[in-house]
Amino acid sequence: MDHINKTTVTEFILLGFQNEKEVEILLFSAFLLMYMTSLIGNTMIIFLVCGDYRLHSPMYFLVSNLSFLEVAITSTVVPKMLANTLSLTKAISFMGGLAQSFFYFLLGSTEFFLLAVMSFDRYVAICNPLRYTIIMNKKTCVSLLLGSYGGAFLSVLASSILTAPLPFCGPNVINHFFCDSAPVLKLVCADISLAELADFVSSAVLLLGSLLLTGLSYTYIIITIFRIPSVQGRQKAFSTCVSHITVVTLYYGSSIFIYVRPKKGNVMNVSKFATVLNTIVTPMLNPFIYSL
Repeated sequence: MDHINKTTVTEFILLGFQNEKEVEILLFSAFLLMYMTSLIGNTMIIFLVCGDYRLHSPMYFLVSNLSFLEVAITSTVVPKMLANTLSLTKAISFMGGLAQSFFYFLLGSTEFFLLAVMSFDRYVAICNPLRYTIIMNKKTCVSLLLGSYGGAFLSVLASSILTAPLPFCGPNVINHFFCDSAPVLKLVCADISLAELADFVSSAVLLLGSLLLTGLSYTYIIITIFRIPSVQGRQKAFSTCVSHITVVTLYYGSSIFIYVRPKKGNVMNVSKFATVLNTIVTPMLNPFIYSL
């Protein structure tokens, strides 16, 4: 009888940022402005790199692909968040919510792999400058990019396989502005310990593994920079890494706080603001960081 009385969830209700109507309108305006700035800035970088032959180098090839991922990630989350901010129902369909979650984590995971690839590019440019064009040729760049997508797909595959068949019987209210993994799993009316473990392990391996590769690259970069005899030479070498280091710090700091924690439900409101930093603020800042 319990099984018969259970109602299958057909949609999720995204609470978002629960505030007075005036505050929600203010948040809508701020998020819309940041989203449009991110969209225009990153699209301009893509067109600029494609259109200017002087920027047809491995570094800018990777930067343009990072901008593409920024556009894709923000467009996966922000439009629905903006619509729900002014909506009374604040609903997303069941399949729409699962699809949003899958593509958000697929694109986000790809971005972390790409950041590690970008650090390797800087390592080759500074530590092996005479062999840079040989090592970072077109074939290598495309292979590293495809490897980033492939690695990201494998990293989210296990969690997706374990989560998809789980029963969602109600309630259907998610205390977030998009279908993040932790609040979605809280709605499952079954044992979720294995799914939570897979979610935690995949997040830890992805974030800490790619961070380790980035850290190793910059360790060798710093050692090489200190060996450069002239101050001007050291400044020039370090200046090519500043933008990437800034973006890495923003992404890894917020993402490790959100996802590499065994228990995620106790600080959900703080996680919302950290997710805003990841999905809206940083993609908006990236065009300014790399342009400068």
